[in-house]
Parts: sequence; C-alpha cells; structure tokens
Amino acid sequence: MREPDVSFAAHLPETVRVMVDMGLFLVSGTMEEHNVMTIGWGTAGIVWARPVFIVLVRPSRYTYGLVEQTGEFTVNVPTPNMRETVLFCGTVSGRDHDKWKERDLSAVPASQVNTPVIGECPVHYECRVIHSNDVIPAALAGAIPPEFYPEHDYHRVYFGEIVATSGDGS
Repeated sequence: MREPDVSFAAHLPETVRVMVDMGLFLVSGTMEEHNVMTIGWGTAGIVWARPVFIVLVRPSRYTYGLVEQTGEFTVNVPTPNMRETVLFCGTVSGRDHDKWKERDLSAVPASQVNTPVIGECPVHYECRVIHSNDVIPAALAGAIPPEFYPEHDYHRVYFGEIVATSGDGS
C-alpha cells in the first residue's frame, strides 16, 4: 500500500483555527482566468492513502465552473490582517468583481498545479480533484438545518489530493 506524504499536516492545526475564526481562501481557475472565494467549510486528512483537502462549492458559484473546467484548486490561509479581504471575497461574486485587483491580491504560480496561490498568504495547499460528488438532499441527516439550503443549491463536494504544500516554516 502507498504511504501518504504527511508533510501537509504540519500546517493543519493553524489552518483549521483560521478556517473556524475567519475562513480560508479557495482559488480556482488558471493564471489567465482565476477567482478567489472564502470558504468556512472543509476538512483535510488521508483518503485512499493520499493527503486530501475536501471543500464544498455550490453550483451557483463562479468558482464551481472553474474547478469543473480545470480539476484543480488551491486553499490559501490568510493572515489575521486579511480579515476584511476574507469578508469581501465571501460576499461578492467573481462574475461581477475583480476581487484580486479590488483587494490588492497577487496571483502567484503554484509549483504543481496551474491554479495560482495568493502571494500574501503564508500557507498554500495545491490540490488536484480525485473525486467529487453532490450532496443528496434526501440523504442529509435531520440534524442539518434546512436554512443551509434555502434555495436548494446543494454543494458539490470536491476531494482534492494535496500535491504540494508551501508555507512559512515548511
């Protein structure tokens, strides 16, 4: 059986803390056309003997089409002074705003995927989609509040193999 590269785990405690506190940046697309959105739901671990970051994206989001097109994404951990940018990127659409320009973010080439990372973020996870599935409304536990889906816009769940991790101290 293949041994997973667990070096990605070095940054997970901080990554989860930041996700819970203010959110992470999910970047989709290519260097030529890319988007950034805020995510507050996700997890990372080992699936199929591979390091994986699991993220959820609604089909109505601009990011959804870009991930579908490229099969890649990056997860970027913001610094505490980026709180307003995290809020902004979670409330406006990349269809209507150039969030990169409006928030002075730098799209930097990643090392293993064609989707960029955010230069101002200290930690990046580069991911290739190895599986996706849609949330099935009838299969949701009764404990999941219906207000998560008032418009019946159920997420697609992406399992992204972490093919590279970069960050301060790694």
